Amino acid sequence: MKIRFILVLSLFLLLTACIGVSSKGIFGTGVSVALDPRSVGTQIDDSIMQKNLSARILLLDKKYLLSIKSKVLDGRIFLTGKVDDPEAKLKLTKLAWETKGVRSVRNDIMIKERFNFKQSAKDILITSQLRTALIFNKKIKATNYQIDTYKKKIYLYGISITKDEKEQVLKEANEISGVEDIIASILLVDDLRIQKN
Repeated sequence: MKIRFILVLSLFLLLTACIGVSSKGIFGTGVSVALDPRSVGTQIDDSIMQKNLSARILLLDKKYLLSIKSKVLDGRIFLTGKVDDPEAKLKLTKLAWETKGVRSVRNDIMIKERFNFKQSAKDILITSQLRTALIFNKKIKATNYQIDTYKKKIYLYGISITKDEKEQVLKEANEISGVEDIIASILLVDDLRIQKN
């Protein structure tokens, strides 16, 4: 009886874990399905590509689980994070290009250097300042953007509903003090292959 109870409880937890209720959306792509301007089919395709790529990166080396981030938007793959050497960066780029359905790959992976606590703290502060600014700006749907900061450089990925929203996001990023560069990969809804009706 006790084993049956544990099995039922485990099954219940497993099934409820599959249902998305967070701000990441049902498919865990970082954008809420209701607010995402991509069609549901495109969101599903991107989510499948994301999971496929993440699994293959993990199979390549388990250490990449925490050090590499990937994002898929409309078949375009964006890679960020840190690796030990240039060869690892090239392997990850090749892996991304081998993902079925990929349209393009942008590799912003950095080569690791000695850990610098002061620099890491500054990067975290820049990221949180920009995230807060996007949330409080009523002209921006903050859930449509992913932010990474490395050595005072902001890497910004997302989908803008309008050109004005894209300009607002870039304006907010430019107003953060201490930022040396902004590398933005922001798609407009009009640039997506398939859009919601």
